[in-house]
Amino acid sequence: MIAAVLQLSSQGISSTKLYSYIRAAHNQGVSVLLLGEYILNPFFKELSTLSLSMIKEQAEHQIVILKELSTKYNMSIVAPLVIVKKKKVYKTIAKFSPSSTSYYQQQLLINYTHWNEEKYYDNEIKTLEAPLVFKVDGFKFAVMSGFELHFDELWAKLSSKNIDCVLVPSVSTFESYERWKSLVLSRAFTNNCYILRANRIGDYTDKNYSWKFYGDSFLASPNGELLEHLKNKEELMIVEMNHADVVKARRLWGFKEAVTKRQ
Repeated sequence: MIAAVLQLSSQGISSTKLYSYIRAAHNQGVSVLLLGEYILNPFFKELSTLSLSMIKEQAEHQIVILKELSTKYNMSIVAPLVIVKKKKVYKTIAKFSPSSTSYYQQQLLINYTHWNEEKYYDNEIKTLEAPLVFKVDGFKFAVMSGFELHFDELWAKLSSKNIDCVLVPSVSTFESYERWKSLVLSRAFTNNCYILRANRIGDYTDKNYSWKFYGDSFLASPNGELLEHLKNKEELMIVEMNHADVVKARRLWGFKEAVTKRQ
């Protein structure tokens, strides 16, 4: 399986870079492309100052473009999007493929004083369900937002689904580089699956904080090793993953087997 991460700053309604990078990814045999959070929309703090009509117009434009690119280049594109329905705003992750489009409504949102997405968005607070799961050429993916990666309960929902790779779009900032690396590598190891993480770059400044998005998109192996990573520049990262390596790691460590035989 050849996949890719497109590490960018916020692109707004422009599609020029998307066309260029996705064409380049296609030329290198990429089947699945992942974008970070708040690349196709302004950052959350900026978004909250916009009108609903503007947010809706922007999302509809991006959806048309991504459907077109997915079909043209025979590629599945996973992209966080903020959408508006019946005057309500939802934080989602969309999966575009040549034959269909799926939307995963983020289930757990940041609710801190300085960054309260849960208060702004209209995502329903309900019993947790399994994240979005899909297959490409027999390789099984799950999609989970960066914040959701922290919660054991969501990982438990995936435990029986034999996921090869979890795709994690994120918007990590401040001085969280080492913490995020440790978290992703640990999750990849204990679940014996690949984790492909896409983090945005760029910055945003308000009266209280300077939000610097540091990139560091990377691929973690089923053995919890760092295989590929980017620094803090705009870049396309191509990665290769193998289902056999997932199976081998699960047999070697036997984590799932140890639990299954006790059920």
